[in-house]
Amino acid sequence: MSEPLGRNRDFTLFWLGQTLSALGDAISIIAVPLLVLEATGSLTMMGMVTASVGLGSLAAGIYGGPLVDRVDRRKLMIRTDWARFVLFLLVPLLWPLLDHAMWFIFVVSIVAAAMGMLFGIAYITAVPNLVDRGQLTEANGRLGASHAFAFAIGPVIAGFVVEQFGAAIAIGLDGFTFLISALTLSMLRLRQASATRPEGEREDRREELLAGVKFLFGSSTFRWITFITAVVVFTYAGVNDLIIFQVKENLGEPDRTVGIMYGIASLGSVASGLSIARLRRRFGFGACYVAGTLVFGVSVLVLGLVPTIPVMTVMMTIGTFGEALRGTLTMTLRQELTPDHLLGRVTAAFWTVFTVPGPVGALVLTQLAHLYGVPRILEVVGVVLIALGGVVLWSPVASRQPALVK
Repeated sequence: MSEPLGRNRDFTLFWLGQTLSALGDAISIIAVPLLVLEATGSLTMMGMVTASVGLGSLAAGIYGGPLVDRVDRRKLMIRTDWARFVLFLLVPLLWPLLDHAMWFIFVVSIVAAAMGMLFGIAYITAVPNLVDRGQLTEANGRLGASHAFAFAIGPVIAGFVVEQFGAAIAIGLDGFTFLISALTLSMLRLRQASATRPEGEREDRREELLAGVKFLFGSSTFRWITFITAVVVFTYAGVNDLIIFQVKENLGEPDRTVGIMYGIASLGSVASGLSIARLRRRFGFGACYVAGTLVFGVSVLVLGLVPTIPVMTVMMTIGTFGEALRGTLTMTLRQELTPDHLLGRVTAAFWTVFTVPGPVGALVLTQLAHLYGVPRILEVVGVVLIALGGVVLWSPVASRQPALVK
C-alpha cells in the first residue's frame, strides 16, 4: 500500500517549493511583456522577446536530456535556481542604468529560458522518484493545481507591483522565489538521485542525444502527442501577447486589469489539477485529452468573437482548464511509459521538438495581428485548435489507456 501523498515529506517539500517558484513565474509572465510594452510600445517587439525565450529553451533542450540523465538531478535543479535568482535580481538593478536597453532583456530572457528548460527536464524526472508510479496522476494534479493557484494570485500581485513600482521591480521579486525553491530542494532526497542505466548501454554522445528522439518517435502514441503539442504551441505561443495588447492598447485598461484577468483565469487550472485524477479514472485518458483540446479551442475562438473584458476573463478561465487537463495528461503518460534512465532524454526531445514552433508561432501571430487585428487572429487560432481536437479522435491517443505501440 502506497504512503498517502500528504505523509510524503519529500514530496511535500517539493510541492511547497515549486508552488512558491510558480508564484514568481506568474509575476514575470505579466511583468516582462508589460516591461517591453512600456519601453517600446511595440507588439512586434513583444513577439520577438517571446520568441527569444523559445530560442533559449531550444538551445538548452538539445543537450539538457543527456545531462539530466547523467548527473544528480536534485543538484542540477538547485544550481539552475541559483542562476535564475541572480539573473532576475539584476533586472531592477541594471535596467535603469542601461537606459532601458532592449538587448539586456533579450539576454536575460534567453539565459533564463535555458536555465528554466534544464530545471524543467529535471523536474519531470524528479516526480517519479518522489512518489509511487500509481500516484503520478494525483501528484501531477496537485502540483498543477498549486501551480495554477499561484498563477491565480501572481498576476494580481504583478499588476499591483508594476503599477506602483514598475515592471523591473516585479521581475526582481521573481528572483527570490527561485532562492526559496533552491532551499527547499536542498532539504529533500530523491529515491534515485540520477538515472541508473542498464549494463552495456553505450555512452557515445551522439547516441545519447538521439536516444530520446528514437524512443519518442518509435511509438505511434508519442508521435501523435508530439505532433499535437507542436501544433498547439505554434498556434498559441503568441496568444498571451495578443491578449495583453488587446486589453492594454485596444481596450485601454490599466495594468491592474491584466493582472486580475490572468489571476481569475488561473482558477481553471486549479480546478483541472484537483479533478484530473478522478476524471481520468472515470472517463479514461483519451476522452479527457480530446475534451481538453476542444474546450481550449472553443475558448480561444470566443476570445476573438467577443473581445470584452468579462467575456475574455470567462473564456480564459475555461481555456486554462482545458489546456491544463491536456498538458498534465501528456506529462503523466510520458512519466508512466518511459524508463527512468531515458526519461530526461525523452523529455528533452519532446520539449525541444515543440519548442521549435514556439518562436516562429509567436512572431507569425503578432505580425498577423498587427496586419489584421487581434480579434481576427484569435478566431483563427480557435478554429485550428478545434479542428485539432477532431483529428485526435482518430489517433491512438484517444484510447482509454494509451500504450507504447509501434
